[in-house]
Amino acid sequence: MVGFGGKQAWLAIRADGREGVAASVPAALGLRDLGEVRWRDGIDLAHLTDDRVAITPPLPGARDQLWVLATGRYLMRPETTVDVVALSAALGAEVQFFATHRVTELHRWQRAAEGELIRAFGYVGQTGDVTSWHGEPDPAERDAGLPGVLDDETTVLVGEKDVLAVAGAWSIDPTTLTGRPAPGTLRIGAAG
Repeated sequence: MVGFGGKQAWLAIRADGREGVAASVPAALGLRDLGEVRWRDGIDLAHLTDDRVAITPPLPGARDQLWVLATGRYLMRPETTVDVVALSAALGAEVQFFATHRVTELHRWQRAAEGELIRAFGYVGQTGDVTSWHGEPDPAERDAGLPGVLDDETTVLVGEKDVLAVAGAWSIDPTTLTGRPAPGTLRIGAAG
């Protein structure tokens, strides 16, 4: 497998007990399914283009669950809407969204299950603005330095490593995939 993480966005979809989750992700995201591709090629396409998304087979991760990851810069584009609540309802699964871009210090995560938003956090380091905050931070977020409550006096400082740590606690830190045996090939979806 090939890892990813920096300057990227990805979804983690809980796949345990749900056959065919990976195959249903392109349609759920409104993408054309272009078929299977080798890991290196798929991750490179997802990272270097603005209209491709690489989708993994189910991978073991946090809470002894299987997770399908869908990654690509397409998911970070301003005109792309990633609605974790709608995806969670459509796929009948827990859905998480992560984005990190260390140049602009854009860092986001969201989590929905059973069609309900559990948690959302967004931060832009260039301005120091918290752009979204929904729900209570869990222990992984508190370990990343988030306060229990956000108010006007609170200073938040979050970086790429914090996004990856939260991803690892909730589902999978995608930087840890490199060198692990692949349980199958990637699928590629295309916008438009």
